[in-house]
Amino acid sequence: MRARPILLSGVAVAAFAASGLAAQASPLCIKDRTPFALSQDTVKWTMSIAPGADCIQGLRWSYMQIFDVSVVSGPSQGELAVVGSGFRYSAKNETRGTDKFTLLISGKNRHDAGTSTLEVEVNPQ
Repeated sequence: MRARPILLSGVAVAAFAASGLAAQASPLCIKDRTPFALSQDTVKWTMSIAPGADCIQGLRWSYMQIFDVSVVSGPSQGELAVVGSGFRYSAKNETRGTDKFTLLISGKNRHDAGTSTLEVEVNPQ
């Protein structure tokens, strides 16, 4: 009976490989992320993204706990969704020029609770 699950998983892997679909990681869309300190600070990040592409970005640093991420001002051209302790920005196919959005992050930096404001400027690639 043990051969059946192994056989089925082998068939699933073969079918996926034959379909021509490849798993791809999201490209690095934010370079030089300046850390925020959760100390009522404001940090600015710049994102580069191609029209029609997505950017998924986590916000937690190894020494932080994130309690909440909320949208202060949303983008005017793309779509933004808060996903756990991060966000997903989706650029529309017809996007031209820059976009921007602002997030409010609350949590604990080591032992100190606080908030940070993150301003993200989005530039097309």
